[in-house]
Amino acid sequence: MTARERILAAIREGLGRGALDERSCAPLAAHLDDPRPNRLPAASRGGREALLRRFVAKVRRADATLEALPGIDRVPGAVAAQATGTHTVRVAPHAELEALDWRAAGLDARFGPATGDDAVGVARAHAGVAESGTLVLLSGPESPTTLNFLPDLHVVVLHADAVVGAYETVWAGLRDAHGAGSGFLPRTVNWITGPSRTADIEQTLHLGIHGPRRLHVLLVGADPDEASSAEA
Repeated sequence: MTARERILAAIREGLGRGALDERSCAPLAAHLDDPRPNRLPAASRGGREALLRRFVAKVRRADATLEALPGIDRVPGAVAAQATGTHTVRVAPHAELEALDWRAAGLDARFGPATGDDAVGVARAHAGVAESGTLVLLSGPESPTTLNFLPDLHVVVLHADAVVGAYETVWAGLRDAHGAGSGFLPRTVNWITGPSRTADIEQTLHLGIHGPRRLHVLLVGADPDEASSAEA
């Protein structure tokens, strides 16, 4: 018996239940093999342009900032404009980011996981969710999770065509790309909406208590005029 089987057996025993018979397992297995979303909110629906406008508006409403860039080559300059007071930035070792000319923007880009001394961290998002302005970042060699939590300024590069309507769309895509027979799911999937915040201290909202004080999104491939006119 594996550790997983022992834990589940202990739970069943505590609930006073026995193991499920084959007849009971069949519909559960079918549901797991073919998961389907429940009713999706209206905020997750719409065409590409509508979803992009909604995403931009929701990001800004969550106290983050956003800048639309016509191409990935503009990323170093945009990061330099945000990284006031430092020329050193910690960058995710993603092939797309490593290929950029950081020195031309006056930056010393150091690739790898963040440490407690990094003021600026640059990460690359897997997706963006329009219904809430949420960024989805996957853990892995090209996307160290420490970049999402340690630097004071968190800059996230997101391609506009990776913006989807609902959370369920992201999960479905991950299952298709990393499901059975095609690899493993990432160990960690971080869902980030705005900078770090808490209201646990006398019910007053504070930013940056246990994570980045600032979140800046670089939306690559989006129309700058359209992004600037988005409304919450």
